[in-house]
Amino acid sequence: MAFRARGWRPPPPPLLLLLLWVTGQAAPVAGLGLDTELQIERRFVPDECPRTVRSGDFVRYHYVGTFPDGQKFDSSYDRDSTFNVFVGKGQLIAGMDQALVGMCVNERRFVKIPPKLAYGSEGVSGVIPPDSVLHFDVLLMDIWNSEDQVQIHTYFTPPSCSRTIQVSDFVRYHYNGTFLDGTLFDSSHNRMKTYDTYVGIGWLIPGMDKGLLGMCVGEKRIITIPPFLAYGEDGDGKDIPGQASLVFDVALLDLHNPKDGISIENKVVPENCERRSQSGDFLRYHYNGTLLDGTFFDSSYSRNRTFDTYIGQGYVIAGMDEGLLGVCIGEKRRIVVPPHLGYGEEGRGNIPGSAVLVFDIHVIDFHNPSDSISITSHYKPPDCSVLSKKGDYLKYHYNASLLDGTLLDSTWNLGKTYNIVLGSGQVVLGMDMGLREMCVGEKRTVIIPPHLGYGEAGVDGEVPGSAVLVFDIELLELVAGLPEGYMFIWNGEVSPNLFEEIDKDGDGEVLLEEFSEYIHAQVASGKGKLAPGFDAEMIVKNMFTNQDRNGDGKVTAEEFKLKDQEAKHDEL
Repeated sequence: MAFRARGWRPPPPPLLLLLLWVTGQAAPVAGLGLDTELQIERRFVPDECPRTVRSGDFVRYHYVGTFPDGQKFDSSYDRDSTFNVFVGKGQLIAGMDQALVGMCVNERRFVKIPPKLAYGSEGVSGVIPPDSVLHFDVLLMDIWNSEDQVQIHTYFTPPSCSRTIQVSDFVRYHYNGTFLDGTLFDSSHNRMKTYDTYVGIGWLIPGMDKGLLGMCVGEKRIITIPPFLAYGEDGDGKDIPGQASLVFDVALLDLHNPKDGISIENKVVPENCERRSQSGDFLRYHYNGTLLDGTFFDSSYSRNRTFDTYIGQGYVIAGMDEGLLGVCIGEKRRIVVPPHLGYGEEGRGNIPGSAVLVFDIHVIDFHNPSDSISITSHYKPPDCSVLSKKGDYLKYHYNASLLDGTLLDSTWNLGKTYNIVLGSGQVVLGMDMGLREMCVGEKRTVIIPPHLGYGEAGVDGEVPGSAVLVFDIELLELVAGLPEGYMFIWNGEVSPNLFEEIDKDGDGEVLLEEFSEYIHAQVASGKGKLAPGFDAEMIVKNMFTNQDRNGDGKVTAEEFKLKDQEAKHDEL
């Protein structure tokens, strides 16, 4: 029902309808026996009767009028319209004026009115014979008084009420609209859509404008409105007749003002908050999304995946862009977003138009694309002079976790170290950077942003996409690597007859077996050293292939060269 405001006018002078008192009627007729007095039989009285008819009230009622023999002379039902009149102001025959007093809405009375209290000896030409006793079967539909105001009965109040409806607020509510007798004329529930409107600026009938003020979200109240604060004498031209009191059973779902900004309620703030989010940061967070009345509409938890986004750059609704600024990792907060900073009048999906949104968020991590790694050293041994560098072979233990403390992996749990050659691409770039300039026995924490870790994709089933990683590391062993570009070096002077020493059979050709045997012998004796952390056989095979210039599977003296003799190869 579109509650358009209507002006109201004072009731015009009453029309002289069928039941109106005829002025100048004759004196009562004697000899009528028991029919000389007004008789009232209360055939149905409702259980609840908050109000009864008093002189001066305006009533709407249905009736059937008959003579004592049962012959009908009039009926409001035949006209499909109630009889509407003031009581006690001479607008009715005296018997009806008296009979209506004390009635409840929905009460049914059978009334016998003697001629002296009806139309007397004159009757009504062609309708009521003179000296007629009249029987009326009356059903009262409505009562109001010109002094009435809007009546409010709150039957449910939510436990907390941080805000109530004020003039110019925009509200979303459900209602059932009935007449005073309980007849339903409209319901937003039947349409499965809330009624959305501004309050106090003339978009509603005056009584509804007044009846909604002061409500809390979640509150339920019954608002009873007299017709002169509703649709007045004319009704709405469709479902609401003229002079009808209206009863609205209202449940308030939503409330905001166009001037509202977002509101933030901090639920949990970590004690240590070294950094707060800023515009341009990339956040990973969980959330539950509800409407203001608690209706659920979305949750990242149900998808078992965080919502990942940049903030302050328009990737999310304006209210969330603002509400996610200044958060700490691990913080939980509630962000309330008015519709003009959310999904507006149109809504989206299962979010209705003009809905206030409530997000309960938990920040898992955030970073900025300009971030580098962060290193915090917790322990260094007294002798920390030998530091790791590119090419060194490292053995270390680690615990890997997310910023919120979720454990991803642990070499301690596996009972074996993780072994790599630093700078060889065997770990993510951030880890490679974090292991440099570390000494054996040192313990440090390395925080790696995703662009130096596993990126947007993450590792399926192990590392979430765009996750910041935290590694707690202890370096256990360091084997110094070779100079950059070398896979094998001599620890002393190189024999001037190196080719002849390798070519044991003296046939002028060195096969892979001869080459491999010789190199391993030099390493075993300490005269040579292979790059640590790599497959020794693969290094030796690559060295041989580099020397075998023509690829015939053997190396001649002409092909054989040392590293410093041909810099572009990494063989000897």
